Amino acid sequence: MKKIFFLACVSALLCACNNNPAQESKSFMDLARQRYAVREYAQTPVEQAKLDSILEAGRLAPTAKNVQPQHIYVLQSREAIAKINELTRCAYGAPVVFLVCYDTNAVWTRDGANSGDMDCSIVGTHMMLEATELGLGTCWVKWFNPEEVAAAFELPANYKPSFLMPCGYAADNAQPHANHFNRKPLSETVSYK
Repeated sequence: MKKIFFLACVSALLCACNNNPAQESKSFMDLARQRYAVREYAQTPVEQAKLDSILEAGRLAPTAKNVQPQHIYVLQSREAIAKINELTRCAYGAPVVFLVCYDTNAVWTRDGANSGDMDCSIVGTHMMLEATELGLGTCWVKWFNPEEVAAAFELPANYKPSFLMPCGYAADNAQPHANHFNRKPLSETVSYK
């Protein structure tokens, strides 16, 4: 009888754990479908714990030969945001802008090409999806002059800006761009050999 009671308790506990909405997480495909380029942000500050989680997601990203050449500047001070707004119209009023760079001294290089932008892209994708999971919006931005940004933020000569990623809570009226939903069928983008 004790054994049956014990098994019933364990079973009830497992069911309670599995039905706890706080423990449910979105699937990867849910996150991929939910994410869109946010171009209007609320001025609500982003909590440090969420920034830390986004940065940790980037840190966990794979890079060529695992050299981890990325360096991320978190632009959030009034001065830094004003400066980036002078250099691009694509910060979209976000309270935080990640300036994602790579160290040219650390990148994997082969046949004259380096992995810097590729590595940063993988890091950025991890960050973007983590931000989405945390209820934040992001936008991938390449509309800036890398040399001007490097000079304005006094980056070391070996740090090359790869992209900017505005981040924050989407404004109430933020919507995906109409093109967001236009996806080619797999038959146009995939071939089997």
